[in-house]
Amino acid sequence: QVQLVESGGGLVQAGGSLRISCAASGRTFSRNAMGWFRQAPGKEREFVAVISWNGGVMYYADSVRGRFTISRDNAKNTVYLQMNSLKPEDTAVYYCAADGDTGYGLPPRNKNAFDYWGQGTQVTVSS
Repeated sequence: QVQLVESGGGLVQAGGSLRISCAASGRTFSRNAMGWFRQAPGKEREFVAVISWNGGVMYYADSVRGRFTISRDNAKNTVYLQMNSLKPEDTAVYYCAADGDTGYGLPPRNKNAFDYWGQGTQVTVSS
């Protein structure tokens, strides 16, 4: 059974930092793009960042570029999101996702392209 388990969320003050992690089990994703999405109350789930299978290509939403960094460790089947200079508008449930298709092209940014999802981790930024 494939599982993606996020961890590391919590409460932080504006301007602070958090690193959230997503550990995959049940299969390897070393040849798959992985990404982070977030969903705030009353809003649609939105793209945050994605990383290609080898870490060579990364895309970010305009709202987080320059503040967030996505990375991965294929030996640990884990993807990370380092979040710096956090703002209250970053408050959301953050979801990890994996593309089920092995691909060596550009990683997708559309949530419909991802086949596996974690249960989410809450990130709350206080002002």
